[in-house]
Amino acid sequence: MTNHAADADTRTVAGASATVFRDVRPFGGPAVDLVAVDGVLADAVPDGAVVEYVDGGGRLALPTLVDAHIHPDKTAWGEPWHSRRPARGIAEYVTGDVELYRDLPTPVAERARRLMAHAAAQGTRAMRAHADVAPAYGLDGVAGVAEAREKLRGVLDVQLVAFPQHGVERTPGAAELLEEAAAAGLIDAVGGIDPAGFDRVSGGGASGENRQLDVVFGIAERYGLAVDIHLHDVGERGLGPLREIAARTEALGLRGKVTVSHAFAVAALSGEELDATADLLASADIALTTVAPSARTVLPFRRLAERGVRVGLGSDGVRDNWSPYGNADMLHRAWLLGWTVGVRLDEELEACFRLAADGGAELLGLPKADLRPGAPADFMLVEGECLPQVVIDLPRRDVVVRAGRVVARDGRLV
Repeated sequence: MTNHAADADTRTVAGASATVFRDVRPFGGPAVDLVAVDGVLADAVPDGAVVEYVDGGGRLALPTLVDAHIHPDKTAWGEPWHSRRPARGIAEYVTGDVELYRDLPTPVAERARRLMAHAAAQGTRAMRAHADVAPAYGLDGVAGVAEAREKLRGVLDVQLVAFPQHGVERTPGAAELLEEAAAAGLIDAVGGIDPAGFDRVSGGGASGENRQLDVVFGIAERYGLAVDIHLHDVGERGLGPLREIAARTEALGLRGKVTVSHAFAVAALSGEELDATADLLASADIALTTVAPSARTVLPFRRLAERGVRVGLGSDGVRDNWSPYGNADMLHRAWLLGWTVGVRLDEELEACFRLAADGGAELLGLPKADLRPGAPADFMLVEGECLPQVVIDLPRRDVVVRAGRVVARDGRLV
């Protein structure tokens, strides 16, 4: 294989337009030409088309990836180094979030755009972005990520979640801000967090545990939004709200529009108990996301998929107050997933990649970019032998293509 960057030339013929990516190897197979017409892969170039040719140089063609869970509003990526202090529990992390927000010199919109552009240049075609909504910020996080989304339109598809990281019940004013974000048309989904643990009002009893869900599902129903709830609690404190979320999803006709992020309580299950919970989630068509934080808390995504549960993979926080780690590179996240759960076989490495590609796409309601005719012309070209080797070696993304158009070369947007 050659080491030169992909070259392009244009031949003009009256009629439609097409791009032919020559000498590429889908998933490491034999070299072929990929033909993109109007953003979709086609069997052949239409008669009389204006054709642009891009030389793939024998590189692998792989689908672009989907980040199903990321917090671009919190990031300090590209900012001066931030030294983190000890924190125990969500409340102390939340306090640190506010301090970092006040200390960073760059506005949310620019920090978010910088990180999201980097993600796109590494081969991410879409993401679900969570932005904190709380009196400490107002709607600054949501507005900033929305501005970044607009600047990257055509390069990166973004679903935006208004996320009450500080809680709904424990933080007066948060519910009103969620409503305001929804009414303004800024968001695609409304979020929640640990209704039986972190956000439970002391002495509230069973009704207190559910008041957050009343707010979140009420807003979703009124404005036609999706729901995405962070659930870190384990044991019955996590499983109880999960059952309540499933019941509300069914009752309000929100099947296919509800996601539970992290779902550590599910990660702790096994055997018949895991299967029964998976069947409950599949029946209500509730999706889950995981971010591969540890072997103990990563979701058993292959078992869940076998039971019909949609699962996506995400970056979570990227160099924020919670953690100095992260890079918004979903190929690296697939590597991290494999390392976390100790995979070693080719089919296991491929499953990690598929979770980053197909799992996130299904969760966000996007068509699979499987490199077949009729699929979106969304792919990346990399040097390598085969898909498992690419997951391990993490080669540079030489070319990233969105809707048949080259949007990045050598890890940078063009």
